[in-house]
Amino acid sequence: MSGTKADRQAFLKMFEDARLKKFDLVLFWALDRFSREGVTETLNYLKVLDGYSVAWKSFTESYLDSTGMFREAVIAILAAVAKQEHARLSERVVAGLRRAKREGKVLGRKRIIVDREKILAMHANGQSLRVIATEVGISKSLVANILNTHNGR
Repeated sequence: MSGTKADRQAFLKMFEDARLKKFDLVLFWALDRFSREGVTETLNYLKVLDGYSVAWKSFTESYLDSTGMFREAVIAILAAVAKQEHARLSERVVAGLRRAKREGKVLGRKRIIVDREKILAMHANGQSLRVIATEVGISKSLVANILNTHNGR
């Protein structure tokens, strides 16, 4: 099983059992063995356990202990690290988008050309959204949006 995904069956079962108060402490070898999803997600998991009144403790990292006197400090440090991780991720995304634009890559959805007049005419002739969408080759919701925009809604 991979620690990088939250859909591990035993992991999910643990949270369900915690909710049902089947135990009062989660002991993990190390925080990176508990979850490898990143600091933010891991902090959220620990908060969920706190919400269920279930303590948590790392076997090899004595400072990661919700039962100890530094509990609040540990949570504050993890929250600060999670915030910093989020900021770094955002910076990397923005940098990647800038690089892609410099390289001439087209960003966003592929543009489609729609014959609005044909859609309006078909609608005026009583055609259903489904028939119009099939004929024009777009989704029913896009047909509805075009008609709503045309009708000033």
